[in-house]
Amino acid sequence: MPVIEEITETLIRDNINRAVTDVFKTMLGRDPVLITSSEAIKNQPWPPFGHAPENASPIIAGTVGFLGDVNGMLYLYLDLDLARMATCHLLGMTEQELDTAGDEVVNDAIGELSNMTVGSFKNGLCNAGYPCKLTIPSILRGSNFSIEPISSTTRQTYYFECAGHRIVADILMKMI
Repeated sequence: MPVIEEITETLIRDNINRAVTDVFKTMLGRDPVLITSSEAIKNQPWPPFGHAPENASPIIAGTVGFLGDVNGMLYLYLDLDLARMATCHLLGMTEQELDTAGDEVVNDAIGELSNMTVGSFKNGLCNAGYPCKLTIPSILRGSNFSIEPISSTTRQTYYFECAGHRIVADILMKMI
């Protein structure tokens, strides 16, 4: 398939905005909104990339890679409260049922939301002429970790507001 579009920041932003919006609206009945004001992001830096404050709340990051004419990883960061709310909604569980079921259920649900989101993002890359395939989803949990890209990658980070919570899509890409 010939390349139709150059991969630009606009192509990446439009595809991640569509992917996050479509998945969260369809699967959770929520309308995430892309935050475009750099001032709003600076005033509330979340998740804390690098060193987190002592009282940092737990973060769950779902990650899925894509391989092909463009390679990369997309990390989808959610705070624990949003991850639990999403899990309850997806699985029709109450908070009590979720407490009994444990963290693995939350991990699985966020892994699946991440997989759907990255799949939709990947489809946009394929439509632009960059065919690629997805890797298996993985989950990171904690309150003080950071993802360091290698020097040859491009990093784009996008912030969304959703149901009073922040979602962060952190995209690392490398052209082949």
